[in-house]
Amino acid sequence: MVAKNIRSIEQLKNVSSKEAGILIGMERLGSLPKIWELFYAASAKNISKKVLKDFFSNQIRSGFVSVWLWASDGHALPYTGHCKTRYTYNTQRKMPIKGQTNIVTCDEQGRIVDFAIQEGKGDLKSVILDLSQKWKEELPAQPVMVFDREGYSTEYFYKLTQAQIYFVTWDKYCNKQKLDNIDAANYTQSFNFNGKEYQVYEEVKALTVTIEKEEITFKLRHVYLWNKSSDKRVCAYAFVSPKITVQDCAKIILSRFCASENTFKHLADRHPLHYHPGFSMQESKNQEISNPEIKIKDKDIKKLAIEIQKIEKKLANLPENKNKNGSERKNNPKAALQQTLSDKQEQLKQTKDIKKDLPVKVDAATLSDYDSIKTIDNEGKYLFDFITTSVWNARKQMVSWLKDFYDEENNLVDLFYAISHCQGWIKSTKKEVRVRLEPIQQPKRRAAQEQFCRKLNSLLPRSPTGKYFVIEVGENPLQNVQKKD
Repeated sequence: MVAKNIRSIEQLKNVSSKEAGILIGMERLGSLPKIWELFYAASAKNISKKVLKDFFSNQIRSGFVSVWLWASDGHALPYTGHCKTRYTYNTQRKMPIKGQTNIVTCDEQGRIVDFAIQEGKGDLKSVILDLSQKWKEELPAQPVMVFDREGYSTEYFYKLTQAQIYFVTWDKYCNKQKLDNIDAANYTQSFNFNGKEYQVYEEVKALTVTIEKEEITFKLRHVYLWNKSSDKRVCAYAFVSPKITVQDCAKIILSRFCASENTFKHLADRHPLHYHPGFSMQESKNQEISNPEIKIKDKDIKKLAIEIQKIEKKLANLPENKNKNGSERKNNPKAALQQTLSDKQEQLKQTKDIKKDLPVKVDAATLSDYDSIKTIDNEGKYLFDFITTSVWNARKQMVSWLKDFYDEENNLVDLFYAISHCQGWIKSTKKEVRVRLEPIQQPKRRAAQEQFCRKLNSLLPRSPTGKYFVIEVGENPLQNVQKKD
């Protein structure tokens, strides 16, 4: 599906069923209804979480993913159905949308370490806290967690330090004016990263957090970065081993964009991130919503405040209406207006008191005019994204192998996709499946193509039925048959 840029199960009707069947160990792929039947049969087993746990555990144990830096970020999964669901946030459109959030953790090379689909906006902070504990048995050392400003919170930083979870993140509230006024002589260390020159220094910053009415002070490393290319200054917080230098801390936060950010961008080009094979809705366990009565009271308060403002303005413009002896006249409009103002102010006070006593959250099931919140069954999505993850990580590994045979690093990914998109021919025997790819025209790229295929053959890959895969480069094998005929 990836090689042919097929972005959904529905599009499998456009592939050669015989060739695709041989590759996965079947005589032919089967009709689309049959594929859906097999897919739903797999989903009905509810084993996706176990499959993912075994897969990610094996990756960590075998060293297929790095345990040095883990960058976590969220990706919105929109839902366009009619059911009532929680809302996630689309950062590109800058608006809330119905759907879920896929929180993905990558290593510094962009390989996917773990992912979790959560209702609504998701909870990035809890995912990061759980990661170390989740993979504790497989981890040889504590990885450094890297996350963006969504995870910024003094209370959260304190929790991470208490759990001894190393992290590096941006300082969300750094003062630009103060940064610009820092003496250039303070930036004592320099380094180059991604072709740009940086200067850096650090300080120890004390932060205060209130836990159960007790103020607790803890310290973090405060890293100041100066991008000399753009003349932009920023800063970051770090809680890491003392052996990690300030330059390493700066490179860690800068490399975050190479990991989680760019992984999503590149994945979107090759994989259907939003594709959800089949929707099954269930009652959400979390039916809490913001109390609608508070919203009504807010409108009443706003309306009363406007009315009071108008009356006060009108009172200020009314002239004094008194008798010659200084006493007030019986039909004094100002007195009547003053009484109206007092009534409105009393009404506003009562409304605010009622709002203060209302609970912030209520259960939607207790409200007669509210539909219950639904959650999406992600069993099929987890299975589909499991394949996406394994293919993405395998692609990253194969590109790194290709680097040994091709010295133009900027064109490595393009060459890999050129090889995987080559026209080919498949021949199946009792013991092997032989795949012949058409040769690339440029001699240097063709040499890399041939060496890469030999590398894959040396790994002795097998199909699900036990047949060995043999991948070679050559001319059309059908030409010789045509000439003989």
